[in-house]
Amino acid sequence: MTPGYRITANASLRERTTFGVPARAPWLIEVDDVAALDEVLALPQVLEGDTLVIGGGSNLLFAGDAPGAVIAMATHDLRILSDDGGHALVRADAGVAWHPLVMWTLEQGLCGLENLALIPGTAGASPIQNIGAYGTEVGEFIHVVEALDRHDGTRVRLDRGACAFAYRDSVFKHDPDRYLVTAVEFLLPRTPALRLDYAGIRDELAAMGIATPTARDVGAAVIRIRQRKLPDPAVVGNAGSFFKNPIVSQAQADALLVDYPTLPVFRGDAAHNRKLSAAWMIEACGWKGHRDGDAGVSDAHALVLVNHGEATGAQLLALARKIADSVRTRFGVAIEPEPKIIGASW
Repeated sequence: MTPGYRITANASLRERTTFGVPARAPWLIEVDDVAALDEVLALPQVLEGDTLVIGGGSNLLFAGDAPGAVIAMATHDLRILSDDGGHALVRADAGVAWHPLVMWTLEQGLCGLENLALIPGTAGASPIQNIGAYGTEVGEFIHVVEALDRHDGTRVRLDRGACAFAYRDSVFKHDPDRYLVTAVEFLLPRTPALRLDYAGIRDELAAMGIATPTARDVGAAVIRIRQRKLPDPAVVGNAGSFFKNPIVSQAQADALLVDYPTLPVFRGDAAHNRKLSAAWMIEACGWKGHRDGDAGVSDAHALVLVNHGEATGAQLLALARKIADSVRTRFGVAIEPEPKIIGASW
């Protein structure tokens, strides 16, 4: 064992992704100490080919084996850096599991992340995808992302503006081979500004008998909704919502509403844009509960592709393409996958 990291040759990645599909890496490098990264990135196993950095594997679909070394951040420090009574600055190492992080912040009396409860993955992955759910995006609460710039080997601190957050997007997605996220700092308020108007949160709170909710109550409601709608990856392989909600022009949304008046339409990322419900369109095309062998669509939520046991990533990708083609044919709308696809193009 080398201090700071561990190397495994010809490593299985099946247990490293929530889809649970078969895949291998020529080298798996688990990093326990950020100080070892310079040495890790100079290893011949890393220099000889394409390198993939993974967190909890909840946003990956391996349609084939990894082309080169896979680096897994296994750093787990979580602490409050400062607290002025109104806001606290929380620092989480890249390897900190996301849902326990959310619950820990709520236990500290901090607010903001409650709508993001029960999302699988790690803190280090959260800014890359700018994870979001129930009307909240993590980028709103990120103060700084610490990363190693692989172009010049320097340590950098990128503030919220430099991260260029957008819907399921960030600078890290646009330049995926440049930054290796090592930690994230979150600026979280102590006074809640609860978001209750998305996807049945108010109804869930009412069912819980809560009239004046706290941030912890909202987190509990989100957990209940997600547990009811989304399969547990430990039981049925999945990566949560597989497709992004498409963003279209106001004119296109209005035209669709003429023919499909019950299509859910939300505010987009600009005044003239609108976000459509991919789940509604997929369900309207008849895919909810569909199954091709062990590759299928959840019968509880049309956005969720599932591995019923022995599906390969290639089989799940083939199903996803068929779903997207049917939505494009019927609605004239392109939907795109949220997970990063390895070993094939979309």
